[in-house]
Amino acid sequence: AKLVDSGLEKTPELKYAVATLLPQVNAQKDQFIPQHIANLLWAMAKLVDNGQERTPEINEAVAALLPHVNAQKDQFIPQHIANLLWAMAKLVDNGYEQTPEFNEAVAALLTCVIVQKANFNPQEIANLLWAIAKLGELVELNVVTSTFESLVYRISTNPQFSQQEILMSLWAVMVCCARLSLDSNANKSNVFEKHMDDLFTRLENTSPDNGEEQSIITMAASWLGRACPVVRHYHTNISKTQVDFRDQLELSIPSLKIEEEKSLNSLPPVDLLLPDHNMVIEVQGPSHYVGGDFNTRNGSTLLKIALLQKAGFEVIEIPANQLLNNDLMKPYIDQIKIRIGIPPQAHDSVSLKRRWAGTAYITGEEHLAEQTNPAKRKKTSSQ
Repeated sequence: AKLVDSGLEKTPELKYAVATLLPQVNAQKDQFIPQHIANLLWAMAKLVDNGQERTPEINEAVAALLPHVNAQKDQFIPQHIANLLWAMAKLVDNGYEQTPEFNEAVAALLTCVIVQKANFNPQEIANLLWAIAKLGELVELNVVTSTFESLVYRISTNPQFSQQEILMSLWAVMVCCARLSLDSNANKSNVFEKHMDDLFTRLENTSPDNGEEQSIITMAASWLGRACPVVRHYHTNISKTQVDFRDQLELSIPSLKIEEEKSLNSLPPVDLLLPDHNMVIEVQGPSHYVGGDFNTRNGSTLLKIALLQKAGFEVIEIPANQLLNNDLMKPYIDQIKIRIGIPPQAHDSVSLKRRWAGTAYITGEEHLAEQTNPAKRKKTSSQ
């Protein structure tokens, strides 16, 4: 994994060597000490992140090790804990499916973070914050805030953090702020926003090396209402599902103005923008969810939604697996009609049985009641 990370070409011989080692993980799983477990999971996550195919053998090796994370959690040193949580986040970010064993391993590691909070070095703190943020809704918000509170203050009091560590921490703190802003029940503390401001200030005179770093600085500037020191150019990637949904939306509402892949406030492009209604529609593919489960949104997705809402846009999220044919699309199109003020026809069915992807919605009957009785009118908000 280290060789590949340092530029070694992925030759057939290298792939054969990896393939030869993987079955040994399962065969010898009961003999590994904590350092072995941490190194192996880190290495597999690193290989997958560098383009190694996520084969059944890799999945089996990961599955063989996960129960040992929980069993040996009390023996992990800070470096193990940070590397393991980073590996967990990277694995699901590259499509490894959530399992009960995976979730138990994450929970076990999070308890270790609190216990050893005073012992992590700058790189480990940055990796931990990034990983916890990346895992998004998989980690309960109260666990995120308490863990961040125990780690983030160490950044502000430590001048030794590198630019890369500050960037990773800044992104993570933004995700934490995003989750707080999207949760109507959360205490809207500005402590984390103050940390975000401090981290951004430490980066103001730096030159980001790549697009990902530029994107972090751009998003932080947008959140804080500060001038953006970089100009970010985004690559667009339009899915067939997005095209099909746009086409159906245009057919259903011919007068509707729709813009596609539009960058708003220098933020990453949105899928569909209804400029006359200040509304954004995001068709969320599996990469927006932890392990591609179409249910647990990851940190990147939550941050984008919160930034768009902060900029004044209503955001409608639709999981791509709910748009596989025209019949499935229809309830969402009916719902959009209601949102933009087009009363549904009598035969339209607008009541959705499935979750409206975290976005508040009102049925057609509620909408009409609001129009005729102002006292019933309520503010709809999206999450």
